[in-house]
Amino acid sequence: QVQLVESGGGLVQTGGSLRLSCAAIGWNLKIYALGWFRQSPGGNRNREFVAGINVSGWTTYAGPTEGRFTISKDDVTNTAYLQMDDLKPEDTGVYYCNIIITDNWPSVRPSGNWGQGTQVTVSS
Repeated sequence: QVQLVESGGGLVQTGGSLRLSCAAIGWNLKIYALGWFRQSPGGNRNREFVAGINVSGWTTYAGPTEGRFTISKDDVTNTAYLQMDDLKPEDTGVYYCNIIITDNWPSVRPSGNWGQGTQVTVSS
C-alpha cells in the first residue's frame, strides 16, 4: 500500500528554520517526482505549490520560496525533504507532500491521495 507521511513541522520564530520530511512509502522516487504543497490558514482551503523535484533531481520552486527553501530527496530511502530557512509568518500552514505530474515542467500538479500533512507555524 502506498502512503505519504509528512513530519518535521513545528513552531518557529520569524527568520528561523525547519526541515520537513516526507516518507514516500511504497513509492520509488527514481520513477516518481514529488512536490511539497501548503494549505494556508483561513477560508482558502486550496493547497498551493511550494517546491518540486523530478526523478533526475531537477528542482522547481514557487516564487516566494525560491532562495529560502530547498527541496531534496534520498532515492535509497525514498524520502524527500524540504529545508526551510528565513521563515516568515506568511509561510504558516499545513505542509503536504504529493507525487506530482511533470508533463509541463517546471509547472507541476499534484496527483492526489493526500496525507495528513505537518503543521508549520511561524510567529512574528
